[in-house]
Amino acid sequence: MNIKKYTLKNGLKLVFHKDEKTPLAAVNLLYDVGSKDENPNKTGFAHLFEHLMFGGSKNISDYDNALEKVGAENNAFTSNDLTNYYIIIPKENLETAFWLESDRMKELDFSEKKLKIQQNVVIEEFKQTHLNQPYGDLWLIFRPFIYEKHSYRWTTIGKEISHIEKINLEDVKDFFYKYYAPNNAILSVVGNLDFEELKILTEKWFGGIEKRNVPLRNLEKEPKQIKEKKFSVKKDVPYDLICKTFHMCRRDHKDFQKIDLISDILSNGKSSRMYQNLVKKKKLFSSLDAYVTGHLENGLFVIYGNLMKNVKMEVAEAEICKELENLKAKEVSEYELQKIKNKLESNMLFSQINLTEKASNLAFYELIGKAEDINFEFEKYEKITAKDIKESAIQLFRKENSNTIYYYAK
Repeated sequence: MNIKKYTLKNGLKLVFHKDEKTPLAAVNLLYDVGSKDENPNKTGFAHLFEHLMFGGSKNISDYDNALEKVGAENNAFTSNDLTNYYIIIPKENLETAFWLESDRMKELDFSEKKLKIQQNVVIEEFKQTHLNQPYGDLWLIFRPFIYEKHSYRWTTIGKEISHIEKINLEDVKDFFYKYYAPNNAILSVVGNLDFEELKILTEKWFGGIEKRNVPLRNLEKEPKQIKEKKFSVKKDVPYDLICKTFHMCRRDHKDFQKIDLISDILSNGKSSRMYQNLVKKKKLFSSLDAYVTGHLENGLFVIYGNLMKNVKMEVAEAEICKELENLKAKEVSEYELQKIKNKLESNMLFSQINLTEKASNLAFYELIGKAEDINFEFEKYEKITAKDIKESAIQLFRKENSNTIYYYAK
């Protein structure tokens, strides 16, 4: 990807990639704030704020209506690490996106009425996704067991509903002026556009927004885990579930790609080890998955699966551990490793087709280092050897580094 960059005097970073094959443009605005930046007694704030950003800004009362009139669509997501907003719009109407995003970066339409509406929306979402569906509360109860100090110990939606209910308008204003600042944001644009004209447009709409005093991030460090931890719960769910996690490195660490490949070896597709051995052959699980969280601070390697009826939890866990021990004991074959790399390369190439993903990825890579690194990501995977996989597995899958929840059906 040919990438061009420009930084405004107020600190806003512009990242651009010219795509001549599309009549559309993707506008992505990433704010360097997530749930990890919240007060432990006021959690769920970053996610609530994502909703508030669609409630109208000072000069524009209806954000979505303005976009619909020009044939655009938009959405957003919040994670533990960041908040991301994106718009797909016909390139001729690009300025509408800049007008909207700059106005809500300047100042929201702060009101008690709009805050109450979005609080109710998020509370209903909390109930629907975390309290009223099977296994929905898994991470509500598991995260604070895994993390003892770090602010990853609560989910993006928050610790509990009462935290969302107690948020007031002053809290909202304080959060906005702390984090929703040009010097805390990355604007990425993809489309068949002229970069010099794009710079002028960016200056026109965002250049007049003043820098803000973004607080320095000083998160409490998670101590190294030195003892295996396990616990169990019993809930009104259809089948037993097991979830195991292992503490791992942060997203920008040199070992991240090695561990990411391990997750693919174990569970990427029906030819993966865990599917073939534990789902298909031994029929211990109805579903079984492994993935890395990809957090910007030290993250997690996660394995979770739904047990088949009448399968004992101890048996299921022992078989998972056997798969992990196999990775530690014997190097993967060159065929298996290359197969995983080929599938990964294919997925990366397909992600470059989607405008939204391209714009989002550009902003993300700029956040964790520099946007140009996106062009060298697969090279990092391609260089990984079978020996690297074995060594990483030995370091990662240590009993004292693990946390396990037995989630029993009543």
